[in-house]
Amino acid sequence: MNKISPPTEFQILGGDVDTSPKPNIQQLAVLVLATISSLAVLWFSTGNSILVGSCGGAIIAAAGLIQYFRNDNAVESATELSVPDWSITHAATQMSTAAIAISDRAGRLVCANDHFTIAFPGLKAPPDLGVDDANRAMLVAAGRAAWRDGSADIGAITKEGRTYRVKVARAGGADEYLLWRLAAVEELAIEGRAIELITGRIGRAMSSSGVMGVAVSSDGRVRAANAAFTLRATGTDQEPITGQLFADFVRMDEKGSVFFEREGRRGLPIRLLHVPLNENNVEGPALLLAVDEEGAKVDRGLALAHVEQLLSTLPLGLALVDRDGRFLFANDAFARVLDVEPTKLPPYPGDLVISEDKGAVLDSIRRYGSGSMSSGDIAIRLKERPDEVIALSIAGVRGLGEAAVLLGLKDNSEEITLKRQVAQQTKMESIGQLAGGVAHDFNNILTAIIGYCDLMLLRHQPGDSDYDDIQQIKNNSNRAASLTRQLLAFSRQQTLRPQILQIANVVADVSSLLKRLLGETVRLEVHHGRGVGAVRADPGQLEQVIINLGVNARDAMPKGGVVHISTAAVSQSEVSAMGSEFLPIGDYVQLSVEDSGFGIPKENLSKIFEPFFTTKEMGKGTGLGLSTVYGIVKQSGGFIFADSKPGQGTRFDIFLPVHRGEVPAPEVSKRELYKPKDLWGSGRVLIVEDEDMVRAVAERALVRQGYVVETASDGEQALELFADGKRYDLVVSDVVMPNLDGPSMARQLRERYGEIRILFMSGYAEEQLRETISLDNVSFLAKPFSVQQIAEAVHDALAKGK
Repeated sequence: MNKISPPTEFQILGGDVDTSPKPNIQQLAVLVLATISSLAVLWFSTGNSILVGSCGGAIIAAAGLIQYFRNDNAVESATELSVPDWSITHAATQMSTAAIAISDRAGRLVCANDHFTIAFPGLKAPPDLGVDDANRAMLVAAGRAAWRDGSADIGAITKEGRTYRVKVARAGGADEYLLWRLAAVEELAIEGRAIELITGRIGRAMSSSGVMGVAVSSDGRVRAANAAFTLRATGTDQEPITGQLFADFVRMDEKGSVFFEREGRRGLPIRLLHVPLNENNVEGPALLLAVDEEGAKVDRGLALAHVEQLLSTLPLGLALVDRDGRFLFANDAFARVLDVEPTKLPPYPGDLVISEDKGAVLDSIRRYGSGSMSSGDIAIRLKERPDEVIALSIAGVRGLGEAAVLLGLKDNSEEITLKRQVAQQTKMESIGQLAGGVAHDFNNILTAIIGYCDLMLLRHQPGDSDYDDIQQIKNNSNRAASLTRQLLAFSRQQTLRPQILQIANVVADVSSLLKRLLGETVRLEVHHGRGVGAVRADPGQLEQVIINLGVNARDAMPKGGVVHISTAAVSQSEVSAMGSEFLPIGDYVQLSVEDSGFGIPKENLSKIFEPFFTTKEMGKGTGLGLSTVYGIVKQSGGFIFADSKPGQGTRFDIFLPVHRGEVPAPEVSKRELYKPKDLWGSGRVLIVEDEDMVRAVAERALVRQGYVVETASDGEQALELFADGKRYDLVVSDVVMPNLDGPSMARQLRERYGEIRILFMSGYAEEQLRETISLDNVSFLAKPFSVQQIAEAVHDALAKGK
């Protein structure tokens, strides 16, 4: 520190020193004046508002303490308060890269920073700086102007070939000092060009080549850095590091090797090149360039060859990429995960992913390729499988020639297969639940419509003007009921009557009907394999499957074609050879329906079994045909697959498990003519139904058959009727009701009042309900039902209990 003591006789206000106590207002004036003077010096020398504010607060606090002790102990002179603290002033001027000096009225140097004493040795104040007469005259004139006007500027003075820009300002409590600031013009210009170089096009080019560049001021602080240096130093190329000490980012080990501090022990050594910006000032501003230490004894090409040989033997999908993001090497496992040939990999990894993920892949490769030896994972979606998200591991590598990044893909095909199965099953189950719920609610509406139509038809005779209209309403309602049955079939909630049968017999029974449906332009071919075993299925529903597939095949061939139906036995070994993701190993009977139509697009193939999905024109299909087929096959314990290519036709393969056990002989019975039942009855019947319209139809239908009928809107109301002492011969109840459902009500009734006959009515499948209800001796009536059907069901339920 170069600090010159001021004259001992110096007084801040001039005149003799007054040692008498001053009034508080005078002390305050002195304090304010001294504070303003000191802050002015700091502002002019540093230009740092934060530092000025901090020092101002410190001076005021110090003055407050002095005043406190002054009042308490002794009276000190105003001269002692007015003497500046030159150590603080010197420390402030040290923060500037310019040469700073402070002189008094006598022209003596009282304070200067190190830059001034180095540039102008001799500890003399301006204008005595060892310059020629012309420059000295400019300094003398500037000093006089500053004493007179408060400040002055000199565009340039020279000394020993260096140019300085000079600013002079009057300072101090009584303007008794001159503050000189001399900034070397050439160093400022050189430093500015270095900053422009690092932050401009050349700096970006160095970053892309792996060269790290940083401009450092004479005090060792970073003035600018390119992206490569910022990334290695901080871990991100976005964090500003300007103004921080360069030494905080690097470290040196005991062998003299330089490392980045952030990378710790895992970091690679770097080679640091120091380029002074001023050839006459080695310790001044400088440009620092850094590259990874190569190591003279390492053969990079041979090392890369060994690494590639090692990677090719690993079961993990691994690839090497250069700094520009181009593939250098990929093993077979990497190509297998991508479902591409190793020789057909695209030039860049970004070409493998969807457009939305391409930017993230390229940015990650760039960061890890020019950063430290770190690693991370990103989620990507491949072009060929955009619905699947897989993890791409990225790690920076060094010492392998052009290779800068290691990519890794896990061969998780089994996990992906399992996820596909779960996703497909979950989707179909969710759609099935929705379809079943819609069918259940719609069945209640159809029950009321059909019931009221039956009641109206009882009051009209054929030939009546209203009879045909009512009959037409009922027919359309029955058609709607068939749609709900298809929804229930898809959701596997329909009532099946499974039998042990041969598929060939079912195909033969339905062939004649199917030929008529296909028309004259479509030819039907049937072929049966040998050794086809028996299956357990509902023959009527199986016929529905064949008809639906045949009609779809016909619609796919508007100009005619061939529909080929075949059956075959499939053994366990054949199933294993298929390698199907969804078909378990076992013995099956295969039923195939193939057409020569225009095929199904790939994007629609995964949706064809969903309800209401159709590619037909408006009004030419409900979209329930294939969903019904799917539900029947799944409820029968089978599997169905579709294979299609546009322009080459479509093939549906149905696999039903072979029935193990003795095949019963077909029953031979004499057919008798149907004799209508006598449905007139007597007894007390309680109807429990939450839908008002269904409850009203059922009540009217049973009352006209002679029954005494009462109703309840839910299970709790039914229990209250029994609690009031009422008894009934039969309880007709819906299954799904709010508050208390039908099965729960039935269990409570039987626990309290003994064996009560129950007739459940519901739109769900009887088999499903019997498993859920777990009650014995109950009857079942499917919705929607007609007046005739509910009368028959009640009659049979009462007869069963006798």
